[in-house]
Amino acid sequence: MSEVIAGVEIPDTALVREATELVREAAPPLVFAHSRRVFLWGALRGREQRLDYDPELLYVGAMFHDLGLTEKFRRTDQRFEIDGADEARRFLHAHGIAGEPADRVWTSIALHTTPEIPLHMPAEIALVTRGVELDVLGIGYDAVSEEQRAAVVAAHPRPDFKNGILAAFTEGIKDRPETTFGNIKADVLEHFVPGFVRGDFVERIKDSNWPE
Repeated sequence: MSEVIAGVEIPDTALVREATELVREAAPPLVFAHSRRVFLWGALRGREQRLDYDPELLYVGAMFHDLGLTEKFRRTDQRFEIDGADEARRFLHAHGIAGEPADRVWTSIALHTTPEIPLHMPAEIALVTRGVELDVLGIGYDAVSEEQRAAVVAAHPRPDFKNGILAAFTEGIKDRPETTFGNIKADVLEHFVPGFVRGDFVERIKDSNWPE
């Protein structure tokens, strides 16, 4: 029987069950609970905006979006968002979902820390970002009701979440600081990694190999 939280049905399919277990095993409880909330917030925002979306694709996008922060799936040669996006696409391919739908999930994860642009893209891409923004930044907090917020947090509590997610960000990206150039995760390293020097776009232009 399907699980229902805040009026949102968690799809009762093999794909969803396997995605849930993969993330539960790979991620710490804080990241797992955060990822589940991202799906729920995304679904609630989608309902509010009357968007037509595929619940399974949204679920995989939400659940895999922070896999690149985990010890099992993180690399040091690319942005953590791409780690999760790549793993989601591999997972979907293994379940017979390829082509544009798999690419849509890949994009939803790869762009989830890029403000505004995902909101102008297909619903699953926009709603992963909506869910992340609500859970991490509080953007859209009042777009869901107090009762809905209470139900989601009762199912997946967020004890000391602000400090916990910042610690997860730091741990997941501190060994690849160059991948934060030009994106918001440079803020995390500047706060929490001593000696980190933020890249400068102007200096990169001036110091390029071009003579003029």
